[in-house]
Amino acid sequence: MERNNLFPVFLKLESLSTLIVGGGNVGLEKLSAVLKNSPAANVTIVARNIQEPIKELARKHAHVKLEERNFKLWDLWDKDLVILATDNRQLHETIRKFARTRKLLINVADTPDLCDFYLGSVVTKGNLKIGVSTNGKSPTISKRIREYLEEALPEDTNDLLNNMQKIREQIKGDFSHKVKVLNDITTSFLETGTTPVNP
Repeated sequence: MERNNLFPVFLKLESLSTLIVGGGNVGLEKLSAVLKNSPAANVTIVARNIQEPIKELARKHAHVKLEERNFKLWDLWDKDLVILATDNRQLHETIRKFARTRKLLINVADTPDLCDFYLGSVVTKGNLKIGVSTNGKSPTISKRIREYLEEALPEDTNDLLNNMQKIREQIKGDFSHKVKVLNDITTSFLETGTTPVNP
């Protein structure tokens, strides 16, 4: 049976430098996804033509830099992540080859075989963030699962997280005791649906 062997991580993009190559609809989609999750992300977009919606989005985010010109190899310097969002596979393959020599992680829009990582669907409720991946097989299924989880998770999920943090800070004893107490509390929450309050 097939399984998803991707290793999930959550990146602090405000501490990293991201390059997006492509200034059309796909570039806009990728930039929007990055900024929705990390509004202070450091992003440079390089494209011969950058569409107006990208420029509008960049004006609202001080850490987004636009370079309206062809891609140059030095655009990879000092970058941590690369997202390729043009309709030119040959260009993507060339950039990927050079990016790999610099040990950069790459996402290539709609081309799973060239990707080191995927941009999955994301559910956010305050401090809770859930990533959904279909291993590049079906973004549509990812989107539907995201919509389901957004509906299913209560709006006060963040209150639950804050209360659990306060409870955790007040529990005395060793690590295993704390884990047992927290497991008992969360089991009770899942069974009753009531948000735990401070002890």
